[in-house]
Amino acid sequence: MSAPLLVVDDLSIRYGSARRAPVRAVEHVSFQVGPGEIVALVGESGCGKSTTALAIMGLLPETASVAGRIELGGRSLVGLPEDELRDLRGRSVGMVFQDPLTSLDPSFPIGDQIAAAIRAHGGSGPQARRRALELLAEVGIPAPEQRYGDPPHRFSGGMRQRVVIAAAIANNPALLLADEPTTALDVTIQAQILALLRTLRDTHGTGILLIAHDLGVVAQLADRVGVMYAGQLVETGPVAAIFAAPRHPYTRALLAAQPTGGQRAGTLQVIEGQVPDLAAPPPGCRFAPRCPLVHEACSLVPPLADDGTGHGVACWATDQTRAAGAGILAGVAAAPTVPSAAPAASAGGPL
Repeated sequence: MSAPLLVVDDLSIRYGSARRAPVRAVEHVSFQVGPGEIVALVGESGCGKSTTALAIMGLLPETASVAGRIELGGRSLVGLPEDELRDLRGRSVGMVFQDPLTSLDPSFPIGDQIAAAIRAHGGSGPQARRRALELLAEVGIPAPEQRYGDPPHRFSGGMRQRVVIAAAIANNPALLLADEPTTALDVTIQAQILALLRTLRDTHGTGILLIAHDLGVVAQLADRVGVMYAGQLVETGPVAAIFAAPRHPYTRALLAAQPTGGQRAGTLQVIEGQVPDLAAPPPGCRFAPRCPLVHEACSLVPPLADDGTGHGVACWATDQTRAAGAGILAGVAAAPTVPSAAPAASAGGPL
C-alpha cells in the first residue's frame, strides 16, 4: 500500500476565552487519507468536522490551540509558519467551503478569481488565463471564453460551486477538503457535483476529505467514513461495513433519522436531546445523556477499538471496545451488550 497522503493523529483543538472555560471542540481524533481515496467525516452540526478541516488548512483563529499531529505528504503542519502554510494552500491542499457565494468576491469576474489562485503560486498572466479557461471547461462551465468575465451573481448555485472547485484544484493539489460541497443544491446539480469529485479522484488521483451531513452523499461517494460526535470519533471504517451494520448507538440513530424514498408523513425519527456544551462536556462517553443503552460503564471514556478489519467503534456496549478497555473497566459493573441491529440501507443505494 502507498503511504498515506494525510495523517491526523491524536488531534485536539480548544478555543480559549477569558470569560468561560475553554471549548474542547476536537478531542483525540485520528484518521488518514490515502492518494485517490475519499474519506468522509459525518455528524451533527457542532461535532468538530469543519474545525478539523480548518486545522488542516491552518485557518483556525488565534483563540484556538492545537495539539497532536497533522502531516501532509510527510510534512508536519502543526506550528508551521504562516508564510509556509500560505505556500501549501492551493498548491498542496485545496478547500471547497460550504457556501460558494461567500467564497467568491462579488466584484471580480470568476475567471480572474481562478487565475489569481494560479498566479499566487508562480503562474504568469497568460498562463493563468489559459489554465483558468481549461479549468472552467473541466468542471463543466459552458462557453468558458464567454463566461470568464462574468461576476458570480450571474451563475446559479451549482455553477458557482463548480467555479469554487475549479479554483481549489487550480494548482493540482494532492489533497482536496470538501466542506458540505452539495449543501442547498437540488438533487440533479448535487449528482453533477458528486460526479465531478469522482472524476477528480479518478483522473488526478486526488485524495479527498469530505465533510457532510447527508449520509446519502457519503454512501455514494466515500470509501471510508468517520462518525464524529461532540468533537470525538465514535465509529470509523469502510462505508459499506458501517452502513450495513453500524455498531455505535449514535451511528444507528443518524442512519435511522435519514428520510427514505417511501417515508410517510410524520414518521421521521429524531435523536432526542442535543449535542452537549463542549466547554463542559459530560464525563466518559459524550453520547451517554442521549443514549438508550446508557450504563454505569459509560461514565468512563471508551477507547476507539478496531476489530481488525478497519471497523472501529468507541462504545462500551460492544465486545471490541470492552476487550480493548478491559483495564479501564476493572471494578465497574458489566457493560450492556448492543442488541443485533437491523441492516441499514445499502452503501450503494439511497438512504
